[in-house]
Amino acid sequence: MMDWTDTHCRVFHRLLAPHARLYTEMVHANAVVLGDRDRLLAMDPVEHPVALQLGGSEPALLAQAARIGAERGFDEINLNVGCPSDRVQAGRFGACLMREPALVADSIAAMIAACTVPVTVKCRLGVDDDHDYGRFLAFIDTVAQAGCRAFVVHARNAWLKGLSPKENREVPPLRYDWAYALKRERPALAVIVNGGIVTEAEAMAHLAHADGAMLGRAAYHDPYLLHRLDVAWFGGELRTRADLLRSMRPYVETQLAQGKALKHITRHILGLFHGQPGGRAFRQILSEGAHRDGADWTLVERAIAATSPPSRIAA
Repeated sequence: MMDWTDTHCRVFHRLLAPHARLYTEMVHANAVVLGDRDRLLAMDPVEHPVALQLGGSEPALLAQAARIGAERGFDEINLNVGCPSDRVQAGRFGACLMREPALVADSIAAMIAACTVPVTVKCRLGVDDDHDYGRFLAFIDTVAQAGCRAFVVHARNAWLKGLSPKENREVPPLRYDWAYALKRERPALAVIVNGGIVTEAEAMAHLAHADGAMLGRAAYHDPYLLHRLDVAWFGGELRTRADLLRSMRPYVETQLAQGKALKHITRHILGLFHGQPGGRAFRQILSEGAHRDGADWTLVERAIAATSPPSRIAA
């Protein structure tokens, strides 16, 4: 998610979900080729498996970016043709590319030829008032013929005019049945369902019809959901929120020693105690203190302590 899933976020999510595949925020191919790669493609070794998500519409440029991403160690390169923001549309990439399946196919073919890791696509069901399943299937088939074998399907349309990006995540109706039908009709393709998944039960239900489920903002706002799902799907012991967070201490202290500010890390953990006693205090302590000079791990311990009820000793 743009401006959200940076390397600090992904390290935290990896601690919560050891078996999940993580995705970077979307980065434009031009930025990868010409920009500050050390910043844009920052990745900690613990993140694997992790996919680099690219935006763009020029096959040659996307191929260069895909090659660079693979050389930097990313396990997958994902082309986003589902983002509906005005900024993305102005650059002729994101969801508007669903109206240009041949261009998407050319881009995928170029990316596959340029790197040795899997190249995948994240898409919507259609654009604006495209409500024809046959058109959606034709888009998938065109891109699949170029070599793409895995699709993350945000199971709603993208409205390019009249809706904000936030409204695009909420207003167009969800149609999971299209993703399910795609898996039935194209069983050789990997189909991952995305969109509107906010509970463990909802995520689990998709596994009966598709190959997986992708969580976006739900995993960010209630990150412990990732841990519960990882344990439910892959086994292991359910750990407490405090225990999971404390396992991040070595990473945090290493980052602080390198001159990074605590606020850039703790902004990703604010939702860890979502809905729990002391959750509001946890968030408040971190929000108010992490930006101050000298803020360190002791602030995180103060926040954790706020989630524990005071002991009561009987007289």
